[in-house]
Amino acid sequence: MKTRSIRRIIASQKVNMGGHIIEQPLPNKFMDQLDPFLLVHHAEWELKGNQRQQEVGIGGHPHRGFSPVTFVFQGDVRHQDSFGNDMVVKAGGTQWMHAGKGITHSERPSKELAAKGGMQEIIQFWVNTPAKYKMEKPYYLPLEAKDSPTIKAEGYHMQVVAGEYQGLKGPAKTFSPMLLLRGEIEANATLEVEIPTHYNTLMYLLDGKLRVNENTANKKDLLWFNNDGETIQISANETTRFILLAGEPIGEEVTSYGPFVMNTQTEIMEALRDAQMGKMGVLIENFD
Repeated sequence: MKTRSIRRIIASQKVNMGGHIIEQPLPNKFMDQLDPFLLVHHAEWELKGNQRQQEVGIGGHPHRGFSPVTFVFQGDVRHQDSFGNDMVVKAGGTQWMHAGKGITHSERPSKELAAKGGMQEIIQFWVNTPAKYKMEKPYYLPLEAKDSPTIKAEGYHMQVVAGEYQGLKGPAKTFSPMLLLRGEIEANATLEVEIPTHYNTLMYLLDGKLRVNENTANKKDLLWFNNDGETIQISANETTRFILLAGEPIGEEVTSYGPFVMNTQTEIMEALRDAQMGKMGVLIENFD
């Protein structure tokens, strides 16, 4: 099988999101999105402790038309939403939310983490939804580490969160074909990942250092692959945590504004109106 070439290695940029300084690999100056992936954010910070939940994290806000997905690497995330879901996802777990026609949710550390303090590290990425599914009923799927099947081999392990890989099927429901992996490769180990040629593919390194097809990538780099092969060849200079996002392009017009991702400007205006009218639900957070 032919090995994919790298189109570009892109260093992540720091951005300010509501007072939080985070890494933003996507969008970047070379591309606004890579269909069907719209955004990738990597947040890593230490909570000082002796705080209440309502003083930290991100309060209630609406979404429509796509799936915001959160991989939790350190600490935890408490999700509450306007459909009554209330769940804490811990390190190794994944929070999958299909916003559909509209949902309001909050994302905060657990009560225990806010009180005791400690590291919180997450990656959130946005997956676009095809037009015919954008207005479906929202759903929320909290996954513990054990819920995503894990491939363990000499020198590396990978969780299959969505799609199928080596006979394992990820638990997340997607509306277009894709393969979403998260893993870690040890120093001096090698790994070959097979991906359908027509899938657009990104790889992001949380830390460490890799050689990919004779190219060197460092921590917080985004690798953008050409669609010219079926495999990716990886060798680790250092122990490295990574995520791999690969998906079949949807091929539709994308119009976005803040937390809404639709196909036309008219649909964006409708989303703004519906959010203002409370049609995406009302969230009353519980902090008892």
